[in-house]
Amino acid sequence: MFPQRTLLRASQRAGQQLRAPVMRSTIQRRFESTSFRGPQDNAFNRERAAVKQHAAQSSELWRKLSIYATIPCLIIAGVNAYNLWNEHWAHWAHEPPLEERTEYPYQNMRTKNFFWGDGDKTLFWNDNVNYHKRDE
Repeated sequence: MFPQRTLLRASQRAGQQLRAPVMRSTIQRRFESTSFRGPQDNAFNRERAAVKQHAAQSSELWRKLSIYATIPCLIIAGVNAYNLWNEHWAHWAHEPPLEERTEYPYQNMRTKNFFWGDGDKTLFWNDNVNYHKRDE
């Protein structure tokens, strides 16, 4: 029962303090606009208000750039990449089959076998693109 009484008294005191004129004016001042009157109207506060306004304008500019410039550029770049990808595979179709291509001595050099699979294929081996003629 004693902790409840203490809590009740503390809450009553806090309520009285919030209703005090000093506290009320502090709270009201926080919700006012940035126009300063009286002793608050000094160079420091005006400069801070100007910086705050500049920051709001700058962030609005970058938000607009992000939405209206970046997204269309990404779409255009994606379409370009898709077209280049299709052109590449259209060109690849005209190449001779993998088995008939010349294999040069610097290609597919193996000093020892890899420890995965059959030991001949690299970790990023692609059967559609890579071919290795084994020595007969």
